[in-house]
Amino acid sequence: MDPIVVFSVLGGIVLLLLFGGAPVRPLRWVGQVFIKVIIGALLLFFVNAFGTSFDLHIPINLITSSISGLLGIPGLVALIIIKMMIIG
Repeated sequence: MDPIVVFSVLGGIVLLLLFGGAPVRPLRWVGQVFIKVIIGALLLFFVNAFGTSFDLHIPINLITSSISGLLGIPGLVALIIIKMMIIG
């Protein structure tokens, strides 16, 4: 699928939720989880940006973004510890 189509559909859904609201509770929950995953990806981006001097790179994908977004700072610290201690 073309990335432009994917981003257009996601942008349309976000605008629909912003202007119309989410009257259904599960839809609101899915939106909150989606926002947390995006925040997790941003946290990973900043860790990678500042971690280059320490030779630290954590890949940004759905799993790592979900861990850092849903668990917050403890999840991000756990990913860093896993990267440094276990993976090397």
